[in-house]
Amino acid sequence: MTYTLFGIKACDTMKKARTWLDEHAVSYQFHDYKAVGIDRGNLEKWCNEHGWETILNRAGTTFRKLDEAQKSDLDQSKAIELMLAQPSMIKRPVLDLGDRTLVGFKPERYAAELA
Repeated sequence: MTYTLFGIKACDTMKKARTWLDEHAVSYQFHDYKAVGIDRGNLEKWCNEHGWETILNRAGTTFRKLDEAQKSDLDQSKAIELMLAQPSMIKRPVLDLGDRTLVGFKPERYAAELA
């Protein structure tokens, strides 16, 4: 089975995830959501599975540069709109396994889930 790895090419965490997948011969296709965008359907699916608080990367510079009005009173709908407008705000990587997704990269979690 071929999985889909969503993220941004230049991200260090993405590079670690891609290296791990390559070293473990896990077949995947890479979707750079900064280059080709992301659709609402995937964002809604991920937010429903993990919670929008997990999917929205508040630690990144893109989110931190928002004005206070954009950062206040966040809910899932507002968070999805922000991520659609600026995909850099999506936590990465997101590995779509078909029936579920993994958010973020931890080698031990990938090993457990992909064994």
